[in-house]
Amino acid sequence: MRVRTEAKRQAILDVAAKTFQELGFARTSMSEICARVGGSKATIYNYFASKEELFSEVMFQSTEAEFIVIHHALAESTDDIAASLRRFGERLLGFIYSPRIRAERHLAIAESKRSDLGRLVYERGVLRSQTLMSAFMDGAMSDGRLRRADPLVATRHFIGLLEAELLEPFLHHQLGDVDDAQIKAVTARAVDVFMAGYGAARA
Repeated sequence: MRVRTEAKRQAILDVAAKTFQELGFARTSMSEICARVGGSKATIYNYFASKEELFSEVMFQSTEAEFIVIHHALAESTDDIAASLRRFGERLLGFIYSPRIRAERHLAIAESKRSDLGRLVYERGVLRSQTLMSAFMDGAMSDGRLRRADPLVATRHFIGLLEAELLEPFLHHQLGDVDDAQIKAVTARAVDVFMAGYGAARA
């Protein structure tokens, strides 16, 4: 009977992270990771069903702290909904358009037709973020800071506005470095448009 331990799982993740960084996703195999960890391939597969699952776990473990900081912006109490959205938007764009995350997004998109990597990234990153953002939107609608609408649709509209100026150049590898000033300007414009559509009607 195989015994699963958190220490062993973390050891596999640590070795996998170094291997993916050194060789890249395509050139890394479960056999290579197994050789570096020591033991049998069955041991690794006892913890991770595939290379894609292992890579996604490495990726999300390394970004969890940043994910929490980004979404904490929504919990920072303020009556100024636009300020909350700007704070969240600046943190989110700064994260997803950083060089490392841009590379990982391109990889997930490229692999999505060949493996489960795209699905794993979408479920653990995009959908998780949208769930948290939707709860924030619902609360803002309930207390009158935003007009009542479908919170998930509002969330997707807001994210779409945030990425409206950056996504197409990014997808076609035509986006240069994105600095803080650009992120602030893009976010401010997105929030202005969003509030024009979803802002609570003034008496």
